[in-house]
Amino acid sequence: HAPGHVVQVKYAQVTQTFTQSLTSNTSTILGSAVFTLDITPSSTSSIIKLDSHIFHEWSNQAYATEAVWFFYRDSTLLRAPTEGNRACGISMSRLTYHDDDATSTPEMVYYTYFDAPSTTSQITYKVGVRVYANSTLYVNRTVNDTNNTQAERGISFISATEIAG
Repeated sequence: HAPGHVVQVKYAQVTQTFTQSLTSNTSTILGSAVFTLDITPSSTSSIIKLDSHIFHEWSNQAYATEAVWFFYRDSTLLRAPTEGNRACGISMSRLTYHDDDATSTPEMVYYTYFDAPSTTSQITYKVGVRVYANSTLYVNRTVNDTNNTQAERGISFISATEIAG
């Protein structure tokens, strides 16, 4: 493959709803197996472009501004370099409503990371999140998830694109 060309794309699109309890200041794999991808690079010079979109709502809207999102490559966290006690990630949740609403207005996060794993062995990528307080994350749904037009549902995904180096 010529450098810069796409070699392969793997993705996991998640349509089901679920909730996950999160422990304060702990890096956590989101959704165990649902946001997990295996990819085997064809060359050690390949770049893996990771993308993720997570439709969600926090149990407390303030947590959206105090959480970071990142990826795992196997057990390695892919994120900004650690610096002191700071929460380091790639991105944060985006508030979709300006007022405190933690029952019917979801947040979202979309983020990308370019990984250079330098291997031709299979790699497992996962979505990770860290929040400052014990909380619950509601994925692909709102907290109350009632059957009315003010309780939205959505779809989330993780993808890995191998780019020839």
